[in-house]
Amino acid sequence: MIDATELTKRFGAKVAVDNLSFSVRSGVVTGFLGPNGAGKSTTIRLILGLDRANQGHTAVNGRSYVMSRAPMTEVGALLEAKAVHPGRTARNHMRALAATHGIPLKRVDELLEMVGLAQVARKRVGGYSLGMSQRLGLATALLGDPQTLILDEPVNGLDPEGVAWVRGLVRSLAAQGRTVFISSHLMSEMALTADHVIIVGRGRLIVDAPMSDLITQASGLVTKVRSPNASEIVETVIRSGRTVKNAGDGTIQIYGLTAEAIGEEAVRRGWHLHELTPMQRSLEDIYLELTNSALEFHAAATPAGMVAAPGGSTAGAMRAAPGPALPPGMMPPGAPPGARSAGPSAGPAGPTTGPATPGVPTAGPTAPGVGGAMRTAPTAGPTAPTAAPAGLATGPAGPTTQVQGPGFVPPVSGSVPPVGTPGLAASAPVATVPTTPVTTVPTTPVVPAPASPVSATPVAPAPASPVSATPVAPAPASLAPAAAATAAPAAPTPLPLVPVPPSAAPPGAAVPEVPRRAWMEE
Repeated sequence: MIDATELTKRFGAKVAVDNLSFSVRSGVVTGFLGPNGAGKSTTIRLILGLDRANQGHTAVNGRSYVMSRAPMTEVGALLEAKAVHPGRTARNHMRALAATHGIPLKRVDELLEMVGLAQVARKRVGGYSLGMSQRLGLATALLGDPQTLILDEPVNGLDPEGVAWVRGLVRSLAAQGRTVFISSHLMSEMALTADHVIIVGRGRLIVDAPMSDLITQASGLVTKVRSPNASEIVETVIRSGRTVKNAGDGTIQIYGLTAEAIGEEAVRRGWHLHELTPMQRSLEDIYLELTNSALEFHAAATPAGMVAAPGGSTAGAMRAAPGPALPPGMMPPGAPPGARSAGPSAGPAGPTTGPATPGVPTAGPTAPGVGGAMRTAPTAGPTAPTAAPAGLATGPAGPTTQVQGPGFVPPVSGSVPPVGTPGLAASAPVATVPTTPVTTVPTTPVVPAPASPVSATPVAPAPASPVSATPVAPAPASLAPAAAATAAPAAPTPLPLVPVPPSAAPPGAAVPEVPRRAWMEE
């Protein structure tokens, strides 16, 4: 049993524990809850004699813990899982502690097996994960087979299997008549584990009650009923002076009547019940309501850079900081096609990669715009269309045509868009292709010229007049070879790039060294 009487602890002007009194009974699991800065850890340190109270006192099994001649046999404590020398193995750490109390080494091996660390017992603790360190801390707390256990966040870092194992362990220890005192921030887990709960805030006691009583009193007497006779049930309940709330879908909530009373009345009146459930609030909801006024560290209602999503949640909703104005002619992302900006609105434009061509949007890099989105660089000309996504430009006839920019590989088959089409930039001179089929004369294949690197600089249209929407007549036979000679050969389809594994790197290439982690045996 643990008793705390009028405990007060100050750190300078800060009052960590303020006139706190409570008792932890044997045979039950007692949860110790409170927000950050509530004084939970300080209270545990006062019980274990690690801090000295300015006022009040504590007792474990009727006397001060610091007066115990064999403390590990009376109290097992887990305060900080990583408080172990990282160079020691788990087995040697426990052997050293066992030697201080004359505990046989057989007990060490039994506990390491029980907590699941037998296979890594001879590994250095510095390489343990948080969950493994928690298991070692639990084994250390149980080393002296104590009558009282004080555990601070024992499931922190454990996987679901480990959390369920700790829950079963502490409940079995309490069933043996031991005193189990656990602090935690996991409300759902504490609701399944604890039989009694102590809640503190700003160093003061808020609640000291059995878990079942706390939930029942905070929830009230509410029963959920789902029935095809809902209207008849509502009329009967209202006539009895109780309150009924319609929850929709044939479901009602009845206040002031137990599920047993409603069930008996349903049998007497012949009502068909599809659901009859006592409604209870969760421990988390009750805890948040009780500690709301005792919070020491308040988060902002809406964190900076976040906007509330529908329903009030801010999860996943981001809001960018306001940016500088957009240049004339630019619209923010999401603007309808053809819309024009009425004035400045968002961030500076990125530089273009070449001289502007009248009627042709420049294909420059992108720059940040409104809402953190990307926008294209400004176009040349006062009536430039709305910027298209990177790599695309819009022609006058409506459909979007791909820009032959850096890294563009034309398809093997199919027609090539004509150079000089408004809204289209090309990387190399390409002969115009008439809208009607053209028969080429040469009987021998034309040897293509060596391919030159693709330039990102837009090329001005050919001196010839722009291609009109009217079909062009086939060129004379005498001009066909010349047109074919100027046609750019289609580049082969590029193969996908496959990363070269380190073993297949070319001679002389630097191969990155894979970091290795060697476990050191004793």
